[in-house]
Amino acid sequence: MRVRTAWISDIHLGTPGCQAPALLDFLRDLECDTLYLVGDIVDGWQLKRSWYWPQAHNDVVQKILRKARKGTRVVFVPGNHDGFARRYVELSFGGVEVVEDCLHQTADGRMLWVTHGDLFDGIVQHARWLAHVGDAAYTLALELNRWFNRARSHFGLPYWSLSGYLKHKVKRAVSYIDDFETVLAHEARRRGAHGVVCGHIHHAEIRTIDGILYCNDGDWVESLTALVEHADGRLEIVRGGRPQLPPATAAVPAAEPEPAATV
Repeated sequence: MRVRTAWISDIHLGTPGCQAPALLDFLRDLECDTLYLVGDIVDGWQLKRSWYWPQAHNDVVQKILRKARKGTRVVFVPGNHDGFARRYVELSFGGVEVVEDCLHQTADGRMLWVTHGDLFDGIVQHARWLAHVGDAAYTLALELNRWFNRARSHFGLPYWSLSGYLKHKVKRAVSYIDDFETVLAHEARRRGAHGVVCGHIHHAEIRTIDGILYCNDGDWVESLTALVEHADGRLEIVRGGRPQLPPATAAVPAAEPEPAATV
């Protein structure tokens, strides 16, 4: 896949839920002038609790660094789970630029503000303990997913996401996502941008909010999505595969992904 720009976020390296093999396949196929890492690339919260770092996670880091060495501009915007990197803003490591946030101009002249989004999440900013509780609940949901989908695989059923279901069906979760998207869009307008690209809530989306383009590149834990800009400035959400089950069930066919959104 040859594109002008790509945005990925919420990889969560250092957690069992990270879909590193699928991301590696995606990165091998991806050619772009600029690659934005839009936060939560490494999960510092999880690594503080217990160390988990298989070879595939190291391979992802090496692949990104190799792209930087070969001429791809790589820009890292830290998130809440890798907030430790914010102390290194304006520095460069292995060709990877670290920035608090930034503006990106598309080929058709639109200015997009790039931010992880956690700084505009009231729970993360004002109730950090609750954010950690939510993170633990999400980790539990992923673990339950593994057991539940192992049972589904015996009946030939495709992967089903518990956390994804809750995001779309629980009224408070839907309201939280909508409020988050609206706040980011309004902040982009205040900054004079035509739109915003963010991550954080693990919900890939391209839509217009009060005349401002809102783009979320999703995650590499369940949805396995990225945002890309084509040579003409067109933006599209692309999917890099489906979440992998444990080895014993990985061969079970998965459901076909929904058509990608474009703008």
